[in-house]
Amino acid sequence: MTIESNNSVVFLMGPTASGKTDLAIEISKHLDSKIISVDSALIYRGMDIGTAKPSKELLKNYPHEIIDICEPHEGFSVKQFVQLANKHIESALNDKKLPILVGGTSFYFNALEHGLSALPASTNQSRKHFNNLLQKMGSEKLHKELQEIDPKSAKRIHPNDSQRITRALEVHKLSGETLSALQGNKNQNKLDLKIKKIVLMPERSNLHIRIERRFIEMIKNGFLDEVKSLRENQKLNLDLASMRCVGYRQAWNYFDGVYNKKEMIEKAIVATRQLCKRQCTWLRNEKEALILTENDINKVINFLEEQNT
Repeated sequence: MTIESNNSVVFLMGPTASGKTDLAIEISKHLDSKIISVDSALIYRGMDIGTAKPSKELLKNYPHEIIDICEPHEGFSVKQFVQLANKHIESALNDKKLPILVGGTSFYFNALEHGLSALPASTNQSRKHFNNLLQKMGSEKLHKELQEIDPKSAKRIHPNDSQRITRALEVHKLSGETLSALQGNKNQNKLDLKIKKIVLMPERSNLHIRIERRFIEMIKNGFLDEVKSLRENQKLNLDLASMRCVGYRQAWNYFDGVYNKKEMIEKAIVATRQLCKRQCTWLRNEKEALILTENDINKVINFLEEQNT
């Protein structure tokens, strides 16, 4: 079946372990489309098991763009993501294909829909400074500091979201302006296309069960060997964004003797559930989206056909 792209894109969003990839593939079986990943963890090469990256065989049959594009020690900004995503969206539309953007990284989706803010770029010195603060103080204390500096940002950033907390503090240190103030001044590079939103949101209890089962399966499939291999790379450390991905930090600490195996598994599952909770909170604010509690391709096709008229 072909649904005319009509200068439109699909945002297929959902929390971790909700089944977004399976639904994206199901859609691609029915529609002439191009899948574009919107996931800040799938960009890294060599991080396959712990990120639940689609298998090589699956990617061969159903290619995903913006996967395996950089090394774990390399930086990757939201600006780079937007540039790449726009390039692949344009390519899909030129080929008369419907771009399906699938993932759970909210700030990537937000940047595409609303444009980028003129935020100062991180420096090695500032990153090191705030990573050291994070190690000394912990994310909750830094979150309280952010509440004093930038209450608006602190309200929407979870106290456990260390990456976004340190970034908000870094922005203030580098620019003298708060993150919320700078983000209020978006530039004009937002998507000038119709966005059709689909949110896959299973029940919370179901998600918790899936998260636990998936992580246990990751362990069985060699996740610890994957992390052991990553630790051999002298360029990697826990301050990098790649090693902050849920599961990887806990496994790294396990090898450092901080946790035993049982503790590591429990902490990784808890961290993944906290990520899931943050994603669900963000997704509940999405408007005019098709909300699904389970994979239902018929509802998706009907929705896309209605939106196309």
